This record gives sequence, structure tokens and C-alpha cells, in this order.
Amino acid sequence: MVNNNQVTKTISLEEYGIKNAKVNYQLSPEQLHDIAIEKGQGKEASSGALAVNTGEFTGRSPKDRFIVKDDITKDRIWWGDINIPFDADKFDALYNKVVDYLSNKEVFVRDSFACADEDYKLNIRVINEYAWSNQFASNMFLRPTEDELKDFNPEWTVVNAPGFMAVPDEDGTRQHNFAILNFTKKIALIGGTGYTGEIKKGIFSALNFILPVFKNTLPMHCSANVGENEDTAIFFGLSGTGKTTLSTDPNRSLIGDDEHGWTNENSVFNFEGGCYAKVINLSRDNEPEIYDAIKKGAILENVILDENGHVNFEDTSITQNTRVSYPIDHIENIRIPSTGKNPKNIFFLTADAFGVMPPISKLTPSQAAYHFISGYTAKVAGTEAGVVEPQPSFSACFGAPFMPLHPAKYAEMLSEKMKESGVNVWLVNTGWTGGPYGVGTRMKLKYTRAMINAVLNGDLGLYNYDDYHIHSVFGVAQPRTCPGVPTNVLSPRTTWNDDDAYYKTAFKLTNAFRENFKKFEEHCSEEIRRGGPQRYAF
Repeated sequence: MVNNNQVTKTISLEEYGIKNAKVNYQLSPEQLHDIAIEKGQGKEASSGALAVNTGEFTGRSPKDRFIVKDDITKDRIWWGDINIPFDADKFDALYNKVVDYLSNKEVFVRDSFACADEDYKLNIRVINEYAWSNQFASNMFLRPTEDELKDFNPEWTVVNAPGFMAVPDEDGTRQHNFAILNFTKKIALIGGTGYTGEIKKGIFSALNFILPVFKNTLPMHCSANVGENEDTAIFFGLSGTGKTTLSTDPNRSLIGDDEHGWTNENSVFNFEGGCYAKVINLSRDNEPEIYDAIKKGAILENVILDENGHVNFEDTSITQNTRVSYPIDHIENIRIPSTGKNPKNIFFLTADAFGVMPPISKLTPSQAAYHFISGYTAKVAGTEAGVVEPQPSFSACFGAPFMPLHPAKYAEMLSEKMKESGVNVWLVNTGWTGGPYGVGTRMKLKYTRAMINAVLNGDLGLYNYDDYHIHSVFGVAQPRTCPGVPTNVLSPRTTWNDDDAYYKTAFKLTNAFRENFKKFEEHCSEEIRRGGPQRYAF
């Protein structure tokens, strides 16, 4: 890692239109930590971590995410409610207003990388209004050495101005906050929101276009780890489904917790240099690696501290989307560099709010493609603006808000990778059991861990008819037994103690699957269409 205290390089931001600014270049996390506290923008927790409040927005605002429609994007982007077009002239005018706003101010600049594989490395410059936003960029992107900084030439630029408020009628935005990608100018423009997740997701969204279009590489919203035998496992899932928790395993080396690429050279690589974990109800007993990563250099977002600086992880008075960012080396057992070989097992994680899906099931190739395109889970309260309670949701490829291309493109690439590598695919319900949200209970983490471990150890890897039960509604193969898991837990129907209520709810969910999949059917083969739940109605 680079010691940023030793960086003496100075830069000008005139080329970006930012004039007469006091430029703080490549400050160390310790310096940024202290500046944030001095300016009253954060407090130091008892662990040494910096605790900040992101303000009005404590989660992403997907309706305010735009992509400039131009010659590069107009015929490639999957335009619609997820990828909302933005006029190029409007972007230029808004950009000029933002850089005028940053002129004559103190700003914080950081050069860094995305993509741990040298062949795919993307140079990034991040320009922040706030010191703690710049520390977040230091935590989350790959940190260059001093030698790499000497001739650093940024390809993409993130301009981040939380205090700038757009005027929708003038600027073409929906409201005063915005996150806009411009692929021609290679700029991610973010304003009106202090939520740091917009910074990392802006670059993730850019890579989700760049890698498949120009590099023939599959970008994935997933975490990944690797065992002693070089067996890579990847975990797909949206926020709150357990990607970070389940991939952070003391017996396996962490590759990364959120964003990866899968190359044609039979390798997987992390996009990032850090982790961005949810901390609601965090405890050392359940998640010791994440708990112990919260120390000097980490940033806690929207948590409540007591008078002694101790965090109450159960307090959701600001948001349920409380988070921590930290450099990946805050985790003891990590992979250096953050790369691995072709995965042996893929896990699709879903937090089923209906409580009817099996806690683990093995998928056929057609089922895997179907469920990947569907991306079923429940929106977790607080993760997105306006979501105050969990809702059943479908997010294509387990990451639709960050996917500029049509989901079928990513699904086709995944299917090809699966066939080439012979990978096993598992659907894991980390959500509710014994009834729907509000009635049942959340699946115990120790049971989910036991099921994951059974797969990785080979205890569930072989398919024998007598060892599995084909679910009568979803058609997936659920194991009858699993080491460390009570037999009744493996059957969601058994946990309900009410067959009629269970099947009525299960059929309701299958109808939701079919309704959601209608918009993808014309782009999918008959084999993929047959991978969905049984076509029954209740």
C-alpha cells in the first residue's frame, strides 16, 4: 500500500474548469479523517473509525441516475426506467455549473484504480467537495504506489459535489440530486447527495458497459472468495442478502465483496480495493471479520454513537441502511492480488420476503439462467430512497440499477461461462422462514453458513435422486439433509405448519415471477423460459 503522507505531487484542476481551488491531492486517510473532524463533518467512534452522516440521502436514488445519450450509447444502452437518457447539451451546462460551484473552494482529489487484473485496470481521478467522501474513495478503489502516481493519467473522472443542488426545470434533472454517466467524456457527475455509494456505483455502472462491449468480459454484482485448493466461489445478490457476510469467511481468502469481472482467460478479478458492508444489527459473534474491520481508517455512515463513542448497531433512527467502508486489508484473510480462477460454485442469494423459497436448492443450467435474469429478492428498507419496509422485487442480473445493457446480454455471457467451466449454481434464501415478513423469522445465519460450507466441502455437490426433493411449485432440487441444519428447516413448507397458506403464498410468488419475466421472454431461448417456476395458479 502507498503511504500517502509521502506524496508531494501537486496538480491543477483548471483543465476540469475548476478555478482557484485549494487542491488537497492524495491526502492520507489519517489526514482526511482529521480534517473531517476539524470541520465538524464527522466524529471519531471508540473503535477509531470516522462516523459521518450523509445527510438527506442515506441510500441510492435510482430514479435520479442518468446516462448521456450520444453516439457511443444511443444504440447500445437498454433505455428505460433504469437507464434514463440525459441530453448531452444539458450535461455540459450542468457540468459547468458544478465546476463553477467547486471553484474557489477547498477540494480533495484522489487518483486510484479499478480492476485488480493488470490487463483490465482503469485509471480514475475522484474530485470531492468533502474530505470524508475522498477518504471513502481511498477505501473503496485500488490504491496506487508512489511510482504509479508519478505518471498517472486518469481515464475516468468522478466529480462529486454533495452541496450543489440542481434546478430541475433548468438542468433537466428530476429533482435537486443526480448521478450522471457520460461515456464520451468519461465523467461521472454526482451532485445533491452525500451518499457515498453513488461514487462506487457510478464506476461500477461504467465498467458494466465497458467490459462486455469492449473487453468481452462479464461484469458481476457479486462477492467472491477462494479456498486453499484454489476453488473460487462467487455470491450474487442485492444489498441485504448477505454477499459481504457470506464471502467473508475465516477459512477462505476474500477476493472482494461486491463487484467483479469474469474474463475469457479463466479468471475472476475484483474491481475494488475495499468493502462497503451493511452494519445493521452487526455483532462480533455473528460477523467477527466485519466487526473487527471497523477501526481507524474505516468510515461508518449514519450510525448512532453514545456519549463514549460506542456504536449502537441496532439503532435505525437515521436509516436501516447503516454502513461501513474500509480498505480490504482491514480483513485478515484476503487474496493478494484480488484475483481467482474460474469459480467452482455460484450462489444466487435472495432475501425472500414471502418465506416460501427453500433455504438452498441446486439449479439446472436453464434454471440458473432464468433466476439470474429474474434476480428475485426483497428490497431492504433504507437501501433506496422511499423504501421504508421490505418489498418483493426483481432486479435483473441481481444488479439491474447498474446494468446499462439489456439483461439478456449478461445472462448469455454467464451461461457461456457456466458451460465452459462446469460450475454448480445454487439458489440460497437468506430471507424468511416459517411465514412471510412480519409473521416468520429471518433465516439463521449459522444455518446459511452451514449450507454454504456443505457445498464448498463437497457434501452437497453430487446430485443423487434420493438425496434431493424436487419442489412441487418452484421445480428446484432441495436437499433432504445437510450437516449442521435441522431437516425441517430445509423444507419451507414444513416450517409454516399450514400447507394451504404456504401453497397459496408460493403460487402468488410464482405468478410474480412469470409476470416479471414477460419483458425478457422474446430475448430468451425456450430452454431458459422452461427454467422458471411451475406454471400453476392458485
